[in-house]
Amino acid sequence: MSTLDPVDSFLFSLSRAFCSPLAVFVQIQGCLICLILAFGWACAAYVRNREIRRMKDSMQHGNSFAFLCHDITELEHSNQLKRPSVSVVMPLKGFGEHNLHNWRSQITSLYGGPLEFLFIVESTDDPAYRAVTMLLSELKDEVDAKVVVAGLSTTCSQKIHNQLVGVEKMHKDSKYVLFLDDDVRLHPGSIGALTAEMEKNPDIFIQTGYPLDLPSGSLGSYCIYEYHMPCSMGFATGGRTFFLWGGCMMMHADDFRLDRYGVVTGLKNGGYSDDMTLAAIAGAHKRLITSPPVAVFPHPLASDLSFSRYWNYLRKQTFVLESYTTKVNWIMNRALFTTHCYLSWGFVTPYLMAIVHITAALRMYIKGYSIEETTFTFGGLKLVSCLAACTLIELLSMWNLTRIEVHLCNMLSPEAPKLSLASYNWGLVFIAILVDNFLYPISAFRSHFTQSINWSGIRYHLKDGKIFKIERSKDMGPVYTDLGGKHLGKKGAPPKLSFLSSLARSLAQWRQPKKYDS
Repeated sequence: MSTLDPVDSFLFSLSRAFCSPLAVFVQIQGCLICLILAFGWACAAYVRNREIRRMKDSMQHGNSFAFLCHDITELEHSNQLKRPSVSVVMPLKGFGEHNLHNWRSQITSLYGGPLEFLFIVESTDDPAYRAVTMLLSELKDEVDAKVVVAGLSTTCSQKIHNQLVGVEKMHKDSKYVLFLDDDVRLHPGSIGALTAEMEKNPDIFIQTGYPLDLPSGSLGSYCIYEYHMPCSMGFATGGRTFFLWGGCMMMHADDFRLDRYGVVTGLKNGGYSDDMTLAAIAGAHKRLITSPPVAVFPHPLASDLSFSRYWNYLRKQTFVLESYTTKVNWIMNRALFTTHCYLSWGFVTPYLMAIVHITAALRMYIKGYSIEETTFTFGGLKLVSCLAACTLIELLSMWNLTRIEVHLCNMLSPEAPKLSLASYNWGLVFIAILVDNFLYPISAFRSHFTQSINWSGIRYHLKDGKIFKIERSKDMGPVYTDLGGKHLGKKGAPPKLSFLSSLARSLAQWRQPKKYDS
């Protein structure tokens, strides 16, 4: 009879403890989270796939331009003349490897109505200024576009400041304004599809969409992809939604001209996040937000997206929950903060328990212990099997939604280079799921206790949910943006910290188109 090693004895006891009623509940809860995510992604895949079938049916009936509209008669000249005017406002920051491609996809839209593009930069020192100026000089006779220098923000985030300056400069006859991030890759018919929905239903307050992340191969890029995927089901409704993505928002231009519902006031006076502020206004005034099924946009991530840049991005995302406009908005953000943190660690914990169960079983097999010699129970392995099955279902559902969205994007942009699932590493996706959910609560608590964030070299401080102090320094912040890897034109920036160094420092601080007619 072999002697039981003290380490093995502890391991077997721990595995048995993880079979207690409370531990079983935690592990079953993890399985349920997997299945709920899988169901949500299945529903989102159904909505996206329904649009694919609709486009294919239209093509079979002779509409070769189904990627632009389902009814080919809408492309007749008489109908195109009735299209409303649209101003596209794009706040820019830095210049990266995908920007030129993205900008070209935006300004070469096949929208048939009056269309203008406003590229808004903070200053002429921004690398984006020279790049976009050169692009527009090449296309000056083909598009109505201009670059606007907004200057420095003093009462809100720089992005919001740029957006509001763009609204001030838009054409007086514009009926709609479309806010786009400069890392959004549009389809030829995207602006037309968004506008058509606004015309069909004048009650729509905001129309939005969502990105399809294209990981570059690094773990950080897969963590970004995984972070966005749960939210994607909220945008794949084919209609009404409570979610809003600041990368694509179409609104009535008069809402800004007349400051309806306080949209300008709410954004200008201490606004940090454009989408969270506008979503709160929509909720407070019971206004409608919709997301059409074709509003999914390829979002290529930087080829050199490091883990530290992912951490910086996660910090900015969790910091959003610290900003609010009303007491109700504060309550909603606190509820989201608590729920997300609980579910994130509630998701990760069963996998840590599974590691213990599997390690105990392997030790018993390798050392040749009999079941009588140990406190090991096979109940733990049954829980592991259940978790493995649920995880597989979750990953298959995620894969299926991604596959369908890739196919939809290829159909909506028939002349663009084809997207493919072949580049996705699903082993890294699984690791990213665990890493992202483990780090989210850490980042959220860090944001809650510091009430400040460094966004592209600008440090914002919050008080009562609004920006009250803005600090700028040439030596402050990163040289590159987080997702697109855009160069910010900084000189003399400090050496880049590793992720662990950044996290350690954070914890230490915590503890302490047509042209307009002239």
